[in-house]
Amino acid sequence: MAESGGGATVNLGSWIARLGVPVGALCSSTKGAMETLTRAWAAEFGPRGVRVNAVSPGVILPPSPAGTEPHPGEVMMRGTPAGTVGTPDVIANAVVWLASDEAAFVHGTVVDVDGGRTGVAVVAA
Repeated sequence: MAESGGGATVNLGSWIARLGVPVGALCSSTKGAMETLTRAWAAEFGPRGVRVNAVSPGVILPPSPAGTEPHPGEVMMRGTPAGTVGTPDVIANAVVWLASDEAAFVHGTVVDVDGGRTGVAVVAA
């Protein structure tokens, strides 16, 4: 990309990168590394015309059929500002925005698309 004049890269992380979760060290550490790699690549390739950012999805599930038991992910989202899980399209929209010219001044940023899961205290209801 740098040799051809520029572009945009959008990495995918996860909300788990910022939380200590039992038996989750491998997942959280690799996602944390992705966030650091995003910032390092932004510093390295930004001056050459390549924007590098990331999206950090929260709990994302397709809609469940009515009348089924809640998915464990839905339980984790109780008490968050969104109060529910996200759907794949919210992640896709964030990626499209970061890759677009509308985000031309966004470099080395991790955009949380997590319904407030990591940035707000969760109070289970």
